[in-house]
Amino acid sequence: MNRKHLIALGVSLFVIFVAIGIGGYVAYDRFFTPAFHIASTARLYIDADDTPDSVSHKVHEVLSPKHPEAFDWLMKHEEYTHVQTGSYLFDPTDNLRTAIRRLKLGWQSPVRLVVPSVRTIDRLAQALSKQLMLSEQKISDTLSCPAYRDSLGYTAETLPALFIPNTYEVYWDIPVEKLMQRFQKEYNAYWTTERQKKAAAQGLSPIEVATLASIVDEETAVNSEKPIVAGLYLNRLRRGMLLQADPTVKFATGDPTLRRILNKHLTIDSPYNTYIYEGLPPGPIRIPSMSALEAVLNPARHNYLYMCAKEDFSGTHNFATTLAQHNANARRYQQALNRRGIK
Repeated sequence: MNRKHLIALGVSLFVIFVAIGIGGYVAYDRFFTPAFHIASTARLYIDADDTPDSVSHKVHEVLSPKHPEAFDWLMKHEEYTHVQTGSYLFDPTDNLRTAIRRLKLGWQSPVRLVVPSVRTIDRLAQALSKQLMLSEQKISDTLSCPAYRDSLGYTAETLPALFIPNTYEVYWDIPVEKLMQRFQKEYNAYWTTERQKKAAAQGLSPIEVATLASIVDEETAVNSEKPIVAGLYLNRLRRGMLLQADPTVKFATGDPTLRRILNKHLTIDSPYNTYIYEGLPPGPIRIPSMSALEAVLNPARHNYLYMCAKEDFSGTHNFATTLAQHNANARRYQQALNRRGIK
């Protein structure tokens, strides 16, 4: 081989090596370096009706790939055809291969589910559906099914006692049956032997604790008052007095917007009307808060039997041990309502 051919061969090999080097660099840059224009961790939600095309669109929209065409090519090369629902976290250091493998294998990350203290099961279903893939209708239908409630050991009246308001980690696409299993697990975890003993010391079952706690929540939003209110109603129960709790009357009317309880409301024939029926109502009048549950289990010790909202509308209450003291407090409050034209 003459010198001219050797030079040509050398040039060709050089070009090939350069091309391989450039190709390798491009491939490395496309597939093995940080792939997205995100400054911090980003979350991508893949729903039940998503397709590979819609997943690609969401990735482009939420994560902004540095090389969009490379992402789409790798999706096809990796045969991403079966969409796995879920909530997926992506880090600024993720490369394309890692990202697509996460989606393909369904390596999702849990979400923080806030179970709120709300007035109705319908509102709970609404709040949960906003945080999960589950629809509000699916949750409502499940919780309103008598056979399903019976399988859990609850009635329509006692079901609110099952839910312990807190923040939990769950998968975004959790099925409703597994979600309910989680709520049962959290209920059992909350009702430790110690708490059950505290409930028994008050003469209450866990469901009755939740029922009284729901009344406490409706009476006051001030956490420091809740043990006092709980102690007041426990005093009434021990003495065999009617609870005469206005929130239960409001619940019996079916009008949660009612701002003033009148004499006509006190005669409503409902097992929730504690001005007529002795003891606790059939179940919680709302999903009680953790603070109210703890207040019933750890009530303040005092001799109060009566309470009335303060006339300054501060959200706190005047407490009394005698009916005469209570009537004086009530007159001041009624006069304040009249001055404000509240009916």
